Formats: sequence, C-alpha cells, structure tokens
Amino acid sequence: MSTAPILEPVMEPQQDPIDLLIAIEEASQAPIRPEYIEGAVSVPPQPNDQHNDGAFELSYQFRVAGIRLVGMNNGYRAAHKDGSTMALVIPDFYVRRRRPSDLDESYRRAHKGWYPIDMVALVGEVTSSNHETDTGPKLRTYAAADVPVYVLIDRHAKKATCHSVPVDGHYTTRTEVDLGRPLPLPEPYPTLDTAPFVD
Repeated sequence: MSTAPILEPVMEPQQDPIDLLIAIEEASQAPIRPEYIEGAVSVPPQPNDQHNDGAFELSYQFRVAGIRLVGMNNGYRAAHKDGSTMALVIPDFYVRRRRPSDLDESYRRAHKGWYPIDMVALVGEVTSSNHETDTGPKLRTYAAADVPVYVLIDRHAKKATCHSVPVDGHYTTRTEVDLGRPLPLPEPYPTLDTAPFVD
C-alpha cells in the first residue's frame, strides 16, 4: 500500500509571537513582561533589588562617560530575512544607535510596542534565577541579530563578560572578569565597574 504526499497544510498558520505575548500578559494576574527567544516564550522572574540597582548603576556609568543614548525597559524585535519575528527581547539595559525616528515609531506601532533591534548598538543582561536564558538563548539571539556588543552580568557564575563582533550568528570576541573587577568594553564605551554586584 502506498501513500500519497499530503499537499494540504496540516496545521493552521502559527500565531504571531507578538499576539501570543500580549495574550499571556493579559492572562497573568501579576505584572509580567514575557519575551520570545529561539521559538519559545520566556517569562523572566521578578527581578530583585540587587538586579535592578546593579542594572541602573551600569546604565548610569554609561551616562557619566558621555554615552547619552543609554536606556532601560524598551522591547526590541529581531526579524528573520523573510520578515517574520525571530525574537522579542527586553534587555536590562542598552545603548541605542539613535533616538527613535518617525520610521522607528511607525515600526513600533505596526509591531504593537516593539522597536526594531537595529536601533541598539549594545545590550546588557543581569542574570536572575533563570540565568541559563541569558547565557544561552539570549546570547545566541543577540549574535544572530547582529547586536555589536552583549554585556552579561552572570550573578550565578560571579562573572562579567563582554561579547562583541558578531559574525555569522556568533560572537567572535569575548572578555571575561570576576564580578567586582573592571570589565573593559570596546570603544567608545567605558570600562564598567562591576562592584555593585558583589555581595
């Protein structure tokens, strides 16, 4: 007995990840800000005070060094070559290439609150209890999206790492120090003081 190939779609088209995250946010009784990374929804745990204080401190260090386009809390969308959503991420801190233009704001409206990821030149993450997300999927996602610099404060491993120079979806340069030590970043960024993350 032979079987003919199935020519009809077996499943309905997948739900847009943006709409999926909106539905999850609306269903949650607690305030959450889910992300979409490597084809899966990630709901970060509520950050503690050391996480938030440290992320703010790093943002402040950029400001003091004259880097004015540093920020926190914006969501960014990375797209596949076909235009479909590859990732929806909310870095703990970031440095933008530019202030949002009219085109960027139109993109944000069209994508229900998510800016284009090409606006950012540097992203930073501070690990929480879900440290594997920041050290694995987010690392790969930022590299695949060609974000030039990824700063990772890994409180679990007690390390601070700067990944830079993405090529073919992988970072080719890595600088790592123990938390509490200065973390050098590529020009034009300052060396970061990681002491706020030492207990």
